[in-house]
Amino acid sequence: MSDDGVVTTTEVEIFGATYVLRSGQDPEYLKTLAGEVDRRMRELADHIHQVDPGRLAILVALNLADELSRNREHYDGERGEIEARVTEITERLAGGSA
Repeated sequence: MSDDGVVTTTEVEIFGATYVLRSGQDPEYLKTLAGEVDRRMRELADHIHQVDPGRLAILVALNLADELSRNREHYDGERGEIEARVTEITERLAGGSA
């Protein structure tokens, strides 16, 4: 949601259909997200012919969910490594100041 809490209406187009979104998000951000979904649907449609747009949207959603899950796993792994490194450095500094 935007910092000021104002709900706005934003019109976006995805795969030839127009959607009106009511959100507290920045309209340009919503348009960027819609553009990404549109791009992915069109890209997938180029490879899978005669697919219902609803099924295509589900495939895109599954691909996005997979990317999100993989990114979260990567982030969690990186965060764990950083926390371990900070602990190691902190212990070294504490040991060196005695």
